[in-house]
Amino acid sequence: MKKSQPYIPEGRLLSLDFFRGATMFLLIGEFTHLFSYLTHATPEGTILHSLFMQFHHQHWQGLHFWDLVQPFFMFIVGVAIPFSVAKRVRQGQSSRDLLHHAIRRALLLLILGWALYCINPGKITFRFQNVLAQLSVTYIVAFLIRNKSFRYQLLVSLAFLLVTELIYRLFRVPGFNHPFTPNENFGTWLDLQYGGEDLSGHWVSFNAIPTTAHTIWGVLAGNLLISEKSPAKKFRILALAGIIGILAGYALSPVTPIIKRIATSSFVVVSGGYALLVLALSYWLIDIKKSRRWVIFFAVVGMNPLFIYLFAHVGGSSFILHILYPFTHALFAWTGESVENILTATVIWASLWYITWWMYKRKIFIKI
Repeated sequence: MKKSQPYIPEGRLLSLDFFRGATMFLLIGEFTHLFSYLTHATPEGTILHSLFMQFHHQHWQGLHFWDLVQPFFMFIVGVAIPFSVAKRVRQGQSSRDLLHHAIRRALLLLILGWALYCINPGKITFRFQNVLAQLSVTYIVAFLIRNKSFRYQLLVSLAFLLVTELIYRLFRVPGFNHPFTPNENFGTWLDLQYGGEDLSGHWVSFNAIPTTAHTIWGVLAGNLLISEKSPAKKFRILALAGIIGILAGYALSPVTPIIKRIATSSFVVVSGGYALLVLALSYWLIDIKKSRRWVIFFAVVGMNPLFIYLFAHVGGSSFILHILYPFTHALFAWTGESVENILTATVIWASLWYITWWMYKRKIFIKI
């Protein structure tokens, strides 16, 4: 008897859902603290320890795998824009309707991103460094220029990087005139002006400006994927663009160091290159080679990305831990504290994934 195919909502690109789902799967995994437990459980200097360190942000200069996760998500949002717009146009929405929806979505992303910073301290905190708040900027800019020519969009994205580079290098306020030094740069100075500082982590709100390039490049990739070009040509263009971005980013690094926490131009270019390359490989494997059944594991997360991110961020993982810990402790306590923590975190991560699977099976897709 022939097995039934997984349910895929109409008009969705499964490789995009896979890419988005894998990215969100990693993001929600961070809330389980599994990566920290694994890192602490392995001796420094070992291959495993070095591997697990890739799941932590680089302290300052350099690039870890984990530094790519947020750029991936911002890029993916851009890729989805042409598909979303095309669907709404088919439903009869006008340009005015599309614009109103985009503005509402950007404002909601900004409010949600800002509100997340107010939960833990229990008071209003003006910070805009997280991915949702920054997406409110990158999304609306990418949306507004989505119908412009390829050259126009590319030049705008590069202009954002050039302006950022010049501002950081030419800023001359004493104490904040060292562009690539933690807490002594323009980004930190700007956050201090409105009370949005995060001096311990060195993240800056101004990152929304250079990383707008990620979402614009995502739109360009989405326009390519929705075009009439052959699948093989789409793959070649994406892969070539990704390789060029990676090489260009590393080539820039001797002049402008790769620093995620202030989104230097070299970081944006190299991470954008990786995003393009991963999308190309996903598209080749899933939509050209039709290897699909196994990717549904990640795709179900990609179909409800905002919900599961917010759920995990506002305490969903802690809530699950509170429920499951008596059982995991009873089962795993004999293994020792370190292994018990690893196994418990894995169970919580699996539970977060199961929520998205449960929603997928019931065709519940939460959007804004």
